[in-house]
Amino acid sequence: MEANFSMGSGQSAMFQAQQPSLPTRPSGIMDPAKAAHAAKEYESVFIAQFLGSMFSGIKSDGMFGGGQGEEMFRSMMVDQYAKGLQSRGGFGLASAMQAELLKHQQAPVSVAAR
Repeated sequence: MEANFSMGSGQSAMFQAQQPSLPTRPSGIMDPAKAAHAAKEYESVFIAQFLGSMFSGIKSDGMFGGGQGEEMFRSMMVDQYAKGLQSRGGFGLASAMQAELLKHQQAPVSVAAR
């Protein structure tokens, strides 16, 4: 059973007119401080994912284990470890991310996107 999804030219134009237009580039002014903050947050999330997989194999049972409470709050602990690691230099991703963010904000709008 084949479905026919072709639209007539009138339907296609109407469909395209209903779609919201997306901005072609960031609307804000280049702000190195905002880019640095976003890059540091990105690196912190990356480190948290990295640490989360490392902590996933650790069991919390035993005499001094935290039980279910430890399991529930482990993600918050990992997030704080990640923020601490990032504040001490992290993996070095933040500076590269900041440079890329600023570079993409400076990119000219392509002719096709206008």
